[in-house]
Amino acid sequence: MKRFYKLVSTHQEAEGWAIHLDGKPVKTPLRVSLLAPNEALADEVMKEWAAQEEQVDPDAMPLTQILSTQIDRVSEQRTIMSTEILKFLDTDLLCYRAPKDQPPGQAERQADIWNPWLNWFEQRFNTKLQTTVDLVALTQAPQAHKGAKDAVENFDDAHFTALQLVVPLAGSLVLGLAFVEGVITPEQLYEAARVEEHFKDKIYNAEKYGRDPLQEKKDAAMLRDLEAASLFLKLL
Repeated sequence: MKRFYKLVSTHQEAEGWAIHLDGKPVKTPLRVSLLAPNEALADEVMKEWAAQEEQVDPDAMPLTQILSTQIDRVSEQRTIMSTEILKFLDTDLLCYRAPKDQPPGQAERQADIWNPWLNWFEQRFNTKLQTTVDLVALTQAPQAHKGAKDAVENFDDAHFTALQLVVPLAGSLVLGLAFVEGVITPEQLYEAARVEEHFKDKIYNAEKYGRDPLQEKKDAAMLRDLEAASLFLKLL
């Protein structure tokens, strides 16, 4: 979409802070006013719109996308979305390990990066998650499911919006919960979610021969979204 505006500003309204383009309020994809809960977040969203050049690139406006998702989807579909997010506990990335020595060193690397977050989950919810080297899906203990469900339900819509973004990106409800509760950084989560890919890069000496350009692009997008989600949470 070609940039069609010159001036970007914020405007306080009764229900929040709006972002205006040449005096007209920005709308979400469902044509609802894009309202931030406070001036700080509105200012950051405003900066995303102001930074656009000749073409407006939605992918370069992650805060706008996160806020739009909260307004359009989470406010109306949270129950359905929660059910889908909670399914990740039985398929959590951190619980499916490489067999020892296949390839050599990968299982140890997974343990080094992943075990601290499984330990965090155990301490946080007073229950230990199972792990496996098989492809058969696990069924985690009822106490683990209840603890995760209670935590998810206690998040307000804004924090839940960040959770529903991060969990599918990481393939891990454990990492998502740790992220929203502020105990893991975007960089740490990225490292944990990409253990296998980075291990393969080491095997194939990607530092010398170059990484797969498509994977490199996906990784950059993931880190950008994680950093945006972290900023979103900090600004609430």
